[in-house]
Amino acid sequence: MRVLIVGGGGREHAIAMCVAKSSKVSKLYCAPGNAGIAALAECVDIGVMEFDKLVAFAQKEQIDFTIVGPDDPLVAGAVDAFEAAGLRVFGPRKNAAILEGSKAFSKDLMKKYGIPTAGYENFDTPEAALAYLETAAMPIVLKADGLALGKGVLICHTREEARAGVKTIMLDKQFGSAGNRIVIEEFMTGREVSVLSYVDGKTIQIMTSAQDHKRAKDGDQGLNTGGMGTFSPSPFYTEEVDRFCREHIYQKTVDAMAAEGREFKGIIFFGLMLTKDGPKVLEYNARFGDPEAQVVLPRMKNDIIEVMEACIDGHLDQIDLQFEDNAAVCVVLASDGYPEHYEKGLPIHGLESFENKDDYYVFHAGTKFRDGEIVTNGGRVLGVTAKGADLKTARKNAYEATGWITYDNKYCRGDIGKAIDEV
Repeated sequence: MRVLIVGGGGREHAIAMCVAKSSKVSKLYCAPGNAGIAALAECVDIGVMEFDKLVAFAQKEQIDFTIVGPDDPLVAGAVDAFEAAGLRVFGPRKNAAILEGSKAFSKDLMKKYGIPTAGYENFDTPEAALAYLETAAMPIVLKADGLALGKGVLICHTREEARAGVKTIMLDKQFGSAGNRIVIEEFMTGREVSVLSYVDGKTIQIMTSAQDHKRAKDGDQGLNTGGMGTFSPSPFYTEEVDRFCREHIYQKTVDAMAAEGREFKGIIFFGLMLTKDGPKVLEYNARFGDPEAQVVLPRMKNDIIEVMEACIDGHLDQIDLQFEDNAAVCVVLASDGYPEHYEKGLPIHGLESFENKDDYYVFHAGTKFRDGEIVTNGGRVLGVTAKGADLKTARKNAYEATGWITYDNKYCRGDIGKAIDEV
């Protein structure tokens, strides 16, 4: 089987690692890929939003199966473009990817079908949003409706902060057109948990749990980022929580999308808040999380191509999804200054330390080749993942492995997975 992966980040590197292990795969391509993915796949210089070029490449190279990794192409209709050309492709169609593409849509869906989430209101004008804030309880959460690289969420502790937030999103357009509409949501407290799932339109299979760290600095300080690290499984995702979510959230979401004529095939990422009133949905994503994929996929026992084909063909109920009985921690190595201003093009040393080491992985997020060496090419540069018998061991291993890599301007949080010490 000839396979194409669309994307070029740490998530796609983790997917490529799994695909490369599949006995079904004879040739692997990635568009555009990165310096790490190049060790597993032939990288093709086509952007993730260049649908015509991607489809033409798939036809020319007789690609049997395409996997679309990132949110932007999914929400814009990449899967529809491949299907229109008669090509097999994994991921939700445009009308289903709206589950992530519009926060207002997903909130309305949850309200309509009784899926637990925070109270909220949607607004199309800054005037209406500002008027609502005058009587709203603080703290409060402002969310740009559209895609904003995981950064379009503002937590406002005072009315003054909230007014400034509306200006940032709707008037200053800090997140572009994603801020044309805004969701104002009650502030929830509790543990956050990420749960990924495979979906075939009717059946949902839950993967192992994880927990992401979004803030740039230790102690959850600093700006929101695309993710600074993660661990799996979450000790806070208990059997009781799992039972509640299976009954009130997971299957109800799949059924709600089907009832709306938006059959969902692909990955649904459930961002959950474990509140004192029970689990509630913070957000949905329509693809693997990044860096959640970097701790969940290394623990998956199944052939990923078999699972993805079952999703496309509606046979997911025949898959026995299994994960290793261990733990994994990923620490993201970033460029100091991320997510605002940072330098690129800095040579990276020590990557060879990961070769032939079981249970240690280095996933490339923002790297490229320059004059025969690998250099930094983004704010998040590498995801260093290690497994262990338990979370504390995996955490120790992951931080030890971050020391194997050096580059100027290297930065990482020092407290990824620290919450497990409280268990």
